Amino acid sequence: MPTETNQAIVKLAPDQPLTSQQEELVERVIAFTNHHLTSKSLPAVFTIYGEAGTGKSVVLTHLFNQIQKLAKTPHQPLTGTANYFLVNHPEILKVYKEIAGQQAALLKKNFMRPTSFINQLDKQQKNVDVVVIDEAHLLLSKPDHYNNFYYENQLAEIIKRARVVILVFDRHQVLRMKSLWTVDRLNVLTNQYPHASFELTHQFRMQAPDELVAWLNRFTDGEITPLPKNARDGYDFRIFDNAEQMRQAIVKKDHEVGLSRILSTSGYPSTLDGGKHYITEGRFRMPWDQYNYTATPWAEIPQTINEVGSIYTCQGFDLNYAGIIIGPIFSQSPGTNHLQVNLDRFTDTEAFKRRADLTDPVEIENLKKQMLYNALNVILKRGVQGTYLYAHDPLLRATLFKLYRRLVERK
Repeated sequence: MPTETNQAIVKLAPDQPLTSQQEELVERVIAFTNHHLTSKSLPAVFTIYGEAGTGKSVVLTHLFNQIQKLAKTPHQPLTGTANYFLVNHPEILKVYKEIAGQQAALLKKNFMRPTSFINQLDKQQKNVDVVVIDEAHLLLSKPDHYNNFYYENQLAEIIKRARVVILVFDRHQVLRMKSLWTVDRLNVLTNQYPHASFELTHQFRMQAPDELVAWLNRFTDGEITPLPKNARDGYDFRIFDNAEQMRQAIVKKDHEVGLSRILSTSGYPSTLDGGKHYITEGRFRMPWDQYNYTATPWAEIPQTINEVGSIYTCQGFDLNYAGIIIGPIFSQSPGTNHLQVNLDRFTDTEAFKRRADLTDPVEIENLKKQMLYNALNVILKRGVQGTYLYAHDPLLRATLFKLYRRLVERK
């Protein structure tokens, strides 16, 4: 088995090369920042759009490293500025703090959770110059007293406390009602300020044919279509009708190349009570991921090969191989080639807490379904070298396995 290394740190390190498009984006954001710091047309907001795997976080790491270097360089618009990097995801924050410990221009104290940042500035009665926000679709858009956030909207409060805000946003990664965002909701806020935007489109994470990525996107839009002929060209894509066999294949890959894990959507017992809750599918039986108190991301702890990862531990991370269980919340609508969402099988009660600004039952139901499709899309795009699928629903499992058999037999 290969030695476990923190691949997330290696991937995001600012000394890694960028593509020409990514370099252009970094230069454009630096120019935007310099212009607004000197023109005093503040605050100003730059939004970077991109779906999972399009290199958003890589760009931000390089960008923030450049900003912090310029802050220490004389006679620059950024000279002497106070700048912060925020992310509302504890596992991803661990990676950024580890990167900061290895880079001369970066300090761990400048990487924070949004609530801590807002509350700290309130206590100090200070504002800052530049704020970079990763995973802005995870920012709270309603108060969350349990987590000590008492304002209405985290992004609005961050903008009030900064001169320039740079954020990345993916509408397909909105997963919880307390972090409800749409492009329209984002634009209502950012359009109040001088702003610019850029969209990243190239898929970097999955070494898969574009046609397979397109198939996954159709699938998470609810369509079950024939697999493209080249789905396995240069990429290890498999569909299983036995979850235990899929687990064994993932364990084998973990021994061969490392960083291979089982993931699952919701729909199985899960309660934040400190105990273990198991996913059972025939002979397959494994517990959900446990809360990770270490500084190492969940996926890079060797023992987590014996756990099932959730959306909360895998979002934003790469795996070499991902074995994915499509749980009971998704099934195939009988007599059709469409998925259906079974809201009554959803077990993550925290995700769908009520909001005072949502009263239309139809709108609420549609938002819930879209969030579950979003979560499925995020989980399906973790595997760099390979993706394995298994479906809980018997009809969906049979349909997917039949499509896979046809694909294999054509070869």
